[in-house]
Amino acid sequence: MIMQSQECHYAGLTLAANQRVCKSKTRCWHSPYPLSSPNLFLDQTTTMANKGWFNLEAAGGAIPETQFFEGDSAFKFLGLSRTQRLYGFVGCLAVGFLLSILGAIVLFLGQLGIFAVLYVIGTIVSLVGTGFLIGFLKQLKLMFKPVRVVASIVLLASIGLVFVGAFVLRNEILCLIFVIIEYLAYTWYTLSYIPYARAAVTKAVGLG
Repeated sequence: MIMQSQECHYAGLTLAANQRVCKSKTRCWHSPYPLSSPNLFLDQTTTMANKGWFNLEAAGGAIPETQFFEGDSAFKFLGLSRTQRLYGFVGCLAVGFLLSILGAIVLFLGQLGIFAVLYVIGTIVSLVGTGFLIGFLKQLKLMFKPVRVVASIVLLASIGLVFVGAFVLRNEILCLIFVIIEYLAYTWYTLSYIPYARAAVTKAVGLG
């Protein structure tokens, strides 16, 4: 039976835009996507990842509001847009990393007190930055999900190892290495809250 309406089709068939084929008299399933593009949603999301996952305002039509960053920001009262939340996170990450690196460097001058202050402040600023992506309490519940459990463990372990390297082993090079590992784990951990971020980063560095 040939029908001129756009109310039915079998999945997998590609026909003229004004025709649909139904081989039985039963009611046909209606798809919200054109036959020529059965994977339209996947095509849209892939295009967003290729064009840049940071352009979150343009992505609003394809992903529901509630699926950005897996939840509300800890700073929801500020009324920030998705892009502003991302900028806030990146800014805290950059400042925190800089302070922690400076703290590790002053260890070479034997300034343990200054190191402790800079490193602790840098770590706190970085962790506060995650609040732009997701609320702190919800983050505690989600940080050990399979998608981010390895990054969470490495992050927490490296924070402790930095202090061990500084105050127990008194090895400046180890401290610097642990700081770098910490921020690599921190970055990978936080990217798990941003749609397509991990895929975009791995592709950018040639691993995807």
